[in-house]
Amino acid sequence: MKAFRVAWLAAAVTLAASPPAGAVSFHDGHGLQVSAVKRLDPRLISLSVKTQALPGVQNIRVLLPTGYQRHPHRRYPVLYLLDGTSGHAADWTRMGQTEQTTAGRPLIVVMPDITLDGNGGGWCSDWPNGQQHWETYHMDQLLPWVDANLRTITTRDQRAIAGLSQGGFCSLSYAARHPDRFGIALGYSGAPDIWYDSDARAGARAVINATEVGLSGVPPDTFFGDPVSDGINWAAHDPATLAENLRQTRMYLYWGNGQPGPYDSTLSPGGSGIEEAIWRDNVDFQGRLNALGIPAYFNDYGPGTHSWPYWARDLRWSIGQITADFAHPAPAPSQITYTSGEDQYSVFGWSVAMHRSARELVTLASASRRGFQLSGSGSATVTTPPAFRPGRRYRVSLFGPNASGKLVVRAGRSRRLTLQIPLGPSNPYAEYTPQAQSAGTMVYTTSAEIQPAR
Repeated sequence: MKAFRVAWLAAAVTLAASPPAGAVSFHDGHGLQVSAVKRLDPRLISLSVKTQALPGVQNIRVLLPTGYQRHPHRRYPVLYLLDGTSGHAADWTRMGQTEQTTAGRPLIVVMPDITLDGNGGGWCSDWPNGQQHWETYHMDQLLPWVDANLRTITTRDQRAIAGLSQGGFCSLSYAARHPDRFGIALGYSGAPDIWYDSDARAGARAVINATEVGLSGVPPDTFFGDPVSDGINWAAHDPATLAENLRQTRMYLYWGNGQPGPYDSTLSPGGSGIEEAIWRDNVDFQGRLNALGIPAYFNDYGPGTHSWPYWARDLRWSIGQITADFAHPAPAPSQITYTSGEDQYSVFGWSVAMHRSARELVTLASASRRGFQLSGSGSATVTTPPAFRPGRRYRVSLFGPNASGKLVVRAGRSRRLTLQIPLGPSNPYAEYTPQAQSAGTMVYTTSAEIQPAR
């Protein structure tokens, strides 16, 4: 009898320790070390992770769809939802009514920190001084880690990003810098123009400097560098400057004008002034998109301040459209145009490595398996997506002021072609510096046409 009780207890312990079918577990990987996991309710999970990209502990809230555990083979689209300056990962569920708003909707919501324990954050950039790497954490670590630990659909048309205030800038900046990762981007009282328009540029620098010094405790111009000597880095993170990158992205923007609205029983001078500045910034961005003929949804809803009741309403207003876009995604782009200020980048399967003396914006245009155009200075190594028959030879014709002729390239096992593209003499000064503005920044365009060799 005693032996039976021991065996029964052992079996009970084993059953208790075994996770139920469809249970959620989180593992280290992609540069993240899981330090804590807590189930707050049937849908909401709180996590803490460590990464070498950032100091301290990063908090993440994950909101699962109803029935996630009961359907262990079903996969879901993901909404990344970002808080704002001085915010926390828990804010959207504590003050934004996210759990109620997404109830019954078939999507996973991931809410990461964009600040260190509620400080000023880092404006979602890898700092030029190398101390903090927010973009590396969010884009290169968090996204693949989420896909590895949860049953997500990993295509861009099933991934959305939204944010409020600083997080609204982040959502549009990340979508512009990584258009192959997000098919949908939303800004709630965000700042999508920090460089392109001169009035936006001055206001953005003042706000960001105040955030750096007053909240993050770092010197001014830490997040993007000095705009006089490193304006190219500001431009390379600015959604307005990179607007053409967003042409294939479904965008939705919401903002007020800072005047007392339906949720303002007592007016906060700070919330009013910030939203008034946000109004001007979004109007500039709207003008930029309209001038380029890039479609987007704008909700300039009038009276309203920079405060949580409006952001909660923004989410309620937009959640139906987000899920509708997930259910009816746009087709994948047949060709891409992408502008970047980075020395090396990869997008939609294309890889470009620039060889030049100074940093500037470079555009890869009309890129498809038939060819592309590259505009900049110096030269570049361009590797295509895996769209070619292994072992087959292809004839590449080059056209440009400093490039002409034909070459034959063989596709390797990777099904890619690697091409050396001459552009023109490298500019000696980084774009947007006083020296570059005085001397001029030359842009050379080389076209490459790709055909099977006979």
